[in-house]
Amino acid sequence: MKKNFIISILMTVVTTVLLGLLYPLLVTGLAQVLFKDKANGQLITKNGGVVGSRIIGQAFIGPGYFHSRPSAAGNGYDAANSGGSNFGPTNQKLMDRVQASVADLQEENPGTPVPIDLVTTSASGLDPDITPAAADFQVPRIAMVRRLSQAQVRQLIQQHTSGRELGFMGEPRINVLELNLALDSQTP
Repeated sequence: MKKNFIISILMTVVTTVLLGLLYPLLVTGLAQVLFKDKANGQLITKNGGVVGSRIIGQAFIGPGYFHSRPSAAGNGYDAANSGGSNFGPTNQKLMDRVQASVADLQEENPGTPVPIDLVTTSASGLDPDITPAAADFQVPRIAMVRRLSQAQVRQLIQQHTSGRELGFMGEPRINVLELNLALDSQTP
């Protein structure tokens, strides 16, 4: 009995050191060497300071910026509270919120259909991307506020549109933070 107890204590210590210390240090070290940008959250810097991440959305509310998808994560884009609203498509609260958002956006672009991703949240609530249709919907407002032609704004959209993964998976998308930074560099 005493021998088994000592063996169990030694195995606990060995596995704790091996799996609780050495393995995490090895994996972290490999990630830092092989995938430094991804391991550190794909942070975007401007003028020496971090302005955001390529993989976590953030709110842009100014009229001269492309707006992101709505977020249901905490108080909006809160990575600690990532998650959707979990409302089903027939939930009255969801329908009311979407109808209000559509009405607000219709005032911005009367008679133009509102892209679905401008009024619905993603599953995580942290989606950093919008569709080309959502970006195109916002062109008239941004062109007017920034005093650019709509063609100039559309050219920026085209330059920042990522295609489907491997040519067939997913949909074309635009990272809102990167697009807004390019917009700022063109017209501060």
